[in-house]
Amino acid sequence: MSESKQIDGARLALVTGASRGLGAALAERLAARGYHVLAVARTVGALEELDDRIRKAGGSATLAPMDVSEAAAMQQMAEAILGRWGGLDFWAHCAIHAAPLSPVPQIDGKDWAKSALVNIEVTRGLIALLEPLLRERNGTALFLDDPRAGEKFFGAYGTSKAAQIALARSWQNEATKIGPKVVIAQPNPMPTAVRARFFPGEDRAALTAPIDEAERLLAALD
Repeated sequence: MSESKQIDGARLALVTGASRGLGAALAERLAARGYHVLAVARTVGALEELDDRIRKAGGSATLAPMDVSEAAAMQQMAEAILGRWGGLDFWAHCAIHAAPLSPVPQIDGKDWAKSALVNIEVTRGLIALLEPLLRERNGTALFLDDPRAGEKFFGAYGTSKAAQIALARSWQNEATKIGPKVVIAQPNPMPTAVRARFFPGEDRAALTAPIDEAERLLAALD
């Protein structure tokens, strides 16, 4: 992990999938709200650019260039959070595998398997690892819905994303009385790289900037 600067006593926010799009925007806005951000993603360069923006705005971050699909790395991360910070105040889960659009009979087996791994199994594993850390601080977990299930050509993405949210909703209902707080939000359409793959010809000027959407989602939690 690479740390820009540590603020003693700061609330800790973990963003999985923090390198681009809404994940990066949430990391920036959380840092602006006084959180020390633990930013997890595979792309080192994008994380470093995120760190530069956070530091320029007066915030702090720790960069964790990790693959969320590697269970051992996520176990190491959870142990590091416990050892260095003692708990977790906020978790935004933005990591996703967006399989290419395809008719169901032509879904590639590798894309299907990766969708199930990243969108479902990783979510299950992270919930198991992070739940005690969030409960330690009466923290909040944020999941992002994208209801594409059943739409044509969205078989792999829509199915795995719906399963992810179903898992999060079960946890939400289970945690109502004992915590942590589990929030499922549906972002407005944004000009992200993922959306560009799904809708390459749309007018991106009409979409909401990720930084504005991040602020809206966080404001709704206040």
